[in-house]
Amino acid sequence: MRLPNWVFVGLSDRESKTQSSQDQQPHSSLKREVGVFGATAMGLGSIVGTGIFVSIGVAAGTAGPAVILAILLAAFVASCNGLSSAQLAAVHPVSGGTYEYGYRWLHPSLGFLAGWMFVSAKTASAATAALGFTGYALNLLGVKFPGWHTAVSLAIVVLVTVLVLSGIRLSNVVNMFLVSITVASLIVFVIAGVPALMERAADKLTPFFAPSSRGVSPCGGLLEACALMFVAYTGYGRIATLGEEISEPRRNIPLSIIITLFVAMALYASVGLVAVGTLGADALAAATSQQAAPLEAAAREFDSSAAAVIVAAGAMTSMLAVLLNLLLGLSRVVLAMGRRGDLPSLLGRLNRSGTTPTAAVVLVGAIVAGLVLLGDVKTTWSFSAFSVLMYYALTNLATLRMSNEERLYPPIIAWFGLLSCLFLAFWVEQHIWIVGLALVLAGLAWWWIADWLRRRNTQRRT
Repeated sequence: MRLPNWVFVGLSDRESKTQSSQDQQPHSSLKREVGVFGATAMGLGSIVGTGIFVSIGVAAGTAGPAVILAILLAAFVASCNGLSSAQLAAVHPVSGGTYEYGYRWLHPSLGFLAGWMFVSAKTASAATAALGFTGYALNLLGVKFPGWHTAVSLAIVVLVTVLVLSGIRLSNVVNMFLVSITVASLIVFVIAGVPALMERAADKLTPFFAPSSRGVSPCGGLLEACALMFVAYTGYGRIATLGEEISEPRRNIPLSIIITLFVAMALYASVGLVAVGTLGADALAAATSQQAAPLEAAAREFDSSAAAVIVAAGAMTSMLAVLLNLLLGLSRVVLAMGRRGDLPSLLGRLNRSGTTPTAAVVLVGAIVAGLVLLGDVKTTWSFSAFSVLMYYALTNLATLRMSNEERLYPPIIAWFGLLSCLFLAFWVEQHIWIVGLALVLAGLAWWWIADWLRRRNTQRRT
């Protein structure tokens, strides 16, 4: 079932022709150099990072022990959204993700809004990853100087930006190495934590539903935690935004997304159970707000003294992988927006070898560095939650506009994804979603003003 055309009032014949001409314009394409294994590794590199090493602690402060249930519910919502992304990317495998899908299936203003919200959400997530890396690194080294946290985070952003400028091939090799270490460290965390979990679970996991430390009701806390944990799973979107560089996209993109989500859900659920059951939700949240290193704090409660060191090392590699994959995905969305003229045309250019959008990468790195200066993990992650939920609402809306021939999965999946995204978006803290709505309005105003100026210039030339 497709949404009727009247839902998208305002798409005039001229806009339709403009959209078609933009879709057909020739431009330099990135090379297809990534297969299923590489694409899955990129998805895991984005998911098994900030979300599992930081956001579990953030969500635990909101939902208490019920964060374990929030992890599973968020995984289900993410799976519906992932399938929507998969079929869109399989049919239209270009850089840009929902930004491009919005232009093709919705309305140019909604396509622009998707790109706008993606850049907003994921630059905040990238800043959280850089801050999380530094939190684990400084704890591991025993450094207690607060001023170092921001400085080291900025240095990491610069180093990873330089790596992304080298191109997708080297970035993919580095990412696979980082993801391997990360997954191994999480397996060690779960195995080493089972004895402590068995001993403390009865105390730490009860009452399972309880008001949060902020006084939020159990139901409200659970829903906010679902919104926060949903963001953690959305790293699969990196596979879609890099669609232009994935070989055999109609087969490899859906397969990579499904594998990525299945592995990520298993890791998140097991790690969340061990962390909360060992340390307790309140202590886990405190370790997140104070040090941005909740899993290391939990590992220090294990019988194995080496577990905390292994977890800290895995956390550091995971944060680097997340930052790397986010910079890759963000730069490709900025590239797509530059190609269409929604951002300066300089951002839509590739280097001579056709492997890197240099100006886009530099811009994204600069924005992430600016957000790092906030230094607050909870604020950056919560803002990312609202923005990314709005982004995936547009993803599902685009899926509902696909024809039956294009669609790979039943439309009920997209309907559930759309409604759940819109519902969860407003369960983050009120000041966060108010700022988020203001950003949505600012983005739409930007597009309409720019479109009016383009039309005026066209009329003058004719």
